[in-house]
Parts: sequence; C-alpha cells; structure tokens
Amino acid sequence: MTPEMMEDRNGVCHIVEEREGDVQIQYSRPHARDSINSRPDWSNGQCVASVPSCSMLYPSFDLPRCRAKLEREGFQIPREDMETPLKTALDVPSVRRYMVFNSAQFHFIMAPVLYVVLWCALFSTLHLYITNYWVLCLSVSLISIVLTTAVILILHCSNKEINVNLDIRLVQVNEMLVRHKLLVGVADWVRNCTGNMKLYFVYWDMSPCLRALTETLEEPSFVTIDTQKKLKSKMSHFVLVTKVSAGDSDAEEQDSDEQRPLLGNGSAASGRSSNQQKDATATKNYSLVPDAALPSQAKAYQLLMTYSAAYVKLLVSERLSGSSHHRGQRSHCKTAPICLCQYIKTKILQ
Repeated sequence: MTPEMMEDRNGVCHIVEEREGDVQIQYSRPHARDSINSRPDWSNGQCVASVPSCSMLYPSFDLPRCRAKLEREGFQIPREDMETPLKTALDVPSVRRYMVFNSAQFHFIMAPVLYVVLWCALFSTLHLYITNYWVLCLSVSLISIVLTTAVILILHCSNKEINVNLDIRLVQVNEMLVRHKLLVGVADWVRNCTGNMKLYFVYWDMSPCLRALTETLEEPSFVTIDTQKKLKSKMSHFVLVTKVSAGDSDAEEQDSDEQRPLLGNGSAASGRSSNQQKDATATKNYSLVPDAALPSQAKAYQLLMTYSAAYVKLLVSERLSGSSHHRGQRSHCKTAPICLCQYIKTKILQ
C-alpha cells in the first residue's frame, strides 16, 4: 500500500505505511508550523530578546516588535499574557515620568547642570566677601564639586536594587510569563554618554529554583518566628496596588485562599479597600510579605516572583556577584553569577 502522510494534534506529520493489516510508523518529521514552535536549548539566565526605549523623554517599548522577536525564538505567547499586562504596568503617565526622572541618563545630564547652577549661585554670593579672583574661583569650584557629588551619591544610594515603583509593578507580568519560561525586567544605564534603557526578556525555568528555595524554607533554621520578622522588616514597603470593581472586591473577600491569585492571597489585613470609590472601582493594596500560614512552596513562589524583575535588571546589567560557594551549589543555573534562589537566600533570608 502506498505510504500515507498523517498529522497528529500537535502538528507533527507522520509517514505511515500499512503492511498486511498492521500499521507501522516508519519515521516522522515536524510540520512546517511546528518548526516555529521549536526552541533552541536555552539555559537559565540567557537573554532571549531586548527592546530599547523609543524615547528618553517619553519612555515606551515596542511590544509588538518584541513579541515578534520572541516568536522567532520559538516562544508563542498570547497577547493577554504579555502585551496587555506590560501596558498595564508600564504604559501609565506617572510611571513614565518616574522612569524619566529616575533614569541614569537624566542623572548623567543633571550632574553638570547642577554644578553650573551651584557655581553661579556660590560665585554671586561669595564675591562680596572674597576679593581675590583666583581664590574666589577655586573656592567656588571646590564647594560646587563637593555639593554636586553629595547630591549624586544620595540619588545613587536611594536607587536600591529593587525598585518599588518599577520592579514591583512587573510582578504580575512575570507571574504570567513564567508559565512560558520567561522573566522580564527593565534595565537602565549610561554607555558612551547615551542612555541605554531596555526591556529584557530572560529565559528562566523556575522549577529548579522553586524546589531549591522550598527546601531552604523547610530547613529547621528557617522555620522560626525570626524568619517571618525578617521578611516583614525587609519587605514591608512592597505593596502591589490594583484597581478592581466594587463587586469584584466584595466577592474576593468571600473567596477562599485557594481561589485567589498567589500574590493577592494575603489575609484581610493585607488587602484593604479604599473608602473612596469612583466609577464603581476600588483600590486594593496587596502586601507582598508571604503569610506565615502559607506552605513553604507557596512562600518560595511568592518570593521568587517578587524579586524576579529586580533580578533580571541586575543580571543583564552585570551587577550580580556570587561566591564560589554559591556557584558550587546551583547546578541548575550555569550562566548567571548567582541564581535567583541563591540571591533571595543571601539578600533576604540571611
């Protein structure tokens, strides 16, 4: 009988030959559209795609272009899992203004401007008291340099590793992208006197990290009240603000913990509705501190999601550092200096 080509539900074409009533599959080859879904062998920490900001004064990212890049790499992500949550998180006027004034390029431009303003202000004041021109210029220059350096250092120190106004907003996005083994983060630095703000997508299989961090939280040294107090002291300012309808807000209070999203399943004290309602909507603030009553695996997953965007930012900007002790422990992460679970254990739990 002439061989016949058949296609299964996964889009794989099989060449089938029937011999004396028995059907034998000789070989198979992927269908044309299956080649689109085929992925190369990615390792945790490898950058899959990046999209630069369209403008410094109006930061925005070409999400359709980024989605097309991911599709070429074999990641078929629905629009509602990537573009919609990213627009909700980043396409907000207040967030864009924050990205402008907190960007590395803005600080780079502000430094000489601040120096000139301070120099002129000090010169116009001190020339009434110092008559020697060279002594006046030298004094004004030194004071301006010291004040400018102090302001830049204060801004640099206030810009912590995890940004509440940006990294925390990407928690919900990563909660959806992790299903496709991707994590997203926004990194920003100055290179060759030019701002370099990009949206990075990093491959990450969360299952090894989830297993390792769960085992860590189940150790006797971490199953203590002190560990919960430590989490509250370091994560008390991590609050996820969402807008929900008034009806959904009332219904959510009646749901069980198993029916709520992981990052919004806190107790009644962690989810508070505002008294002012507009257009039948309410604002709910979800604390990202893991509840003490949660299982270790749920705590581990919540910690991984909370620090995912900050970790991607530090990873792509080469600001992570790990000891040889950590590198010997994490066989599931070979490309990054320190794994996400080890980062959380070092920065938060210890």
